[in-house]
Amino acid sequence: MFSSDRILALNVGASKIVLAEFAVKSGRAPELTNYGMSELGTDPDNETSIGTHLVAAVREIMKTRGIRPAPLMLSLSGQMVFPRFVRLPAVSEDKLLQMVQYEVEQNVPFPMNEIVWNHQFIGDASMGEQCAMIVAAKTESVREITDRIVEMGLEPEIVDVAPMALYNCLRYNYSQLDGCTVVLDIGARSTNLIFVEDEKIYNRCIPVAGNAITQEVAKSVQIPFAEAEALKRQVAFVSLGGVTASEDETAERVSKVVRNVVTRLHAEISRSVNFYRSQQGGSAPVRMFLTGGSSVMPHLDTFFREKLQIEVAYLNPFANVALSSRINRERAGVDAFVLAESVGLALRRSLACPVEINLMPPEIVKRKSFKKRVPFFALAAAGLLLCLGIWAMYAKQIAQLYRAQSAQVTEALNARRSDQSRLGKVVKAKEGVAQRAEALRDVILQRNAWLKRMDAVRKSLFEGVWLTELVPIKGAEGRVTGLRIVGRGWADKLKAVEEKERAAGRNTTALEVLRDRLKMQSVFGNGPKDVRITGMKDIEAYLIEFTIEATLAEAAVKETQEK
Repeated sequence: MFSSDRILALNVGASKIVLAEFAVKSGRAPELTNYGMSELGTDPDNETSIGTHLVAAVREIMKTRGIRPAPLMLSLSGQMVFPRFVRLPAVSEDKLLQMVQYEVEQNVPFPMNEIVWNHQFIGDASMGEQCAMIVAAKTESVREITDRIVEMGLEPEIVDVAPMALYNCLRYNYSQLDGCTVVLDIGARSTNLIFVEDEKIYNRCIPVAGNAITQEVAKSVQIPFAEAEALKRQVAFVSLGGVTASEDETAERVSKVVRNVVTRLHAEISRSVNFYRSQQGGSAPVRMFLTGGSSVMPHLDTFFREKLQIEVAYLNPFANVALSSRINRERAGVDAFVLAESVGLALRRSLACPVEINLMPPEIVKRKSFKKRVPFFALAAAGLLLCLGIWAMYAKQIAQLYRAQSAQVTEALNARRSDQSRLGKVVKAKEGVAQRAEALRDVILQRNAWLKRMDAVRKSLFEGVWLTELVPIKGAEGRVTGLRIVGRGWADKLKAVEEKERAAGRNTTALEVLRDRLKMQSVFGNGPKDVRITGMKDIEAYLIEFTIEATLAEAAVKETQEK
């Protein structure tokens, strides 16, 4: 087997690493031929660098499992990255890329020169919007891992992230899923929640996972973290309530602690589902797949099945991925819950995947690009040496006859080439500046128009009312003709406004007061139908949600007329 037919997939988690070896062939599913895993030995109460343990752990796996070096696919833990999902207008590709970079600058809480990021457009722009997924990580954190890998003589080809690798694994092994599917990847320090629906993908990292359970057990039983971790692995299960599930008093005590933490996780999942449905336009989940090192706790699937009232099963990464005859199938079945990311990484090498994110540090990209060019440099050098030899022989014969003329011609030709090169650079720079100026002008015009409208809405609001959504309404010609204003308000604040109106002799509701304030803004029309209350509902006894549609004044509509 040639080295190009063999790859390594390294999944670096918060407390454990998994190194898997695959046989790959372009256009075919990878085959798992070997794997191993190792604890990193990190303690959440004593934060240490992953890099200090990574080298020893990888070398131990390679030695004990007999894994030889090969091109390496790397995935980072979900807690190391910052995923963002944004909606952009359907414009040309170059403007989309500029908008994506702008969103990165606005949403990632670090300077651009301190992060490595990548993006992917999701779906199409048939509905007038283009959805984009942005994934960023601190360059320092990524280098901490990639530098250690390079030190070991391994060459990383892709730096993926665990949630995206899981997404690719699910889509390949369960290609016929309909409706909304949720993947719950419960690790040591965090839980990745991945929504998969048609071409939609949404990911959230929840800081409730295996270590949270261990810490609560340690507090409850009054033992160190390491002992609590061992106790959790030995006796812990998710208490289902009601009749005592175990005669072991310690196991029963631990199980109740586990249930408390898992209940917190369920609350976070419910909030994420509500956000996905309201803000991302998704549907209610119809099934859940469990995976991750902390997902195999007894009764965990039953707990979520009862709480969420949906189908819950464990993710099988080998539904469509083969296992080598050298693999112990029983052992692989037990370890399948930590091999899903490895399968997703291997798919990146042999097949086109739905999501292809790469957070490779720039210096490694440059080094790899240079290595690819080395053979061409060698050929160019050999050709140059050959030409020089021929030229030396020729020059020796006719140097005295044509030396002066050759020098003059060469000098003039070099001067013209230099002028031509400079002229070409100037023309190209001019074209680039013009394109950027045009794009920036459009963005500034649109931004100013929206700032005016948002300022008008802000001026109209009163205490206790805030916005949750501001959606443009487009007419038949594609122009923005109005705004859909969705907001919420405290019920007591709204009642106070209405009482103030009644005291002034006006029998009107708080929303009607807000509507009339909007009519007074110059950016909106002031006719009876220009600003309409289209919806109002009680979210809670103390919270009211409302929807108002406001038609733009003609002058404001012209500001957003498309070219």
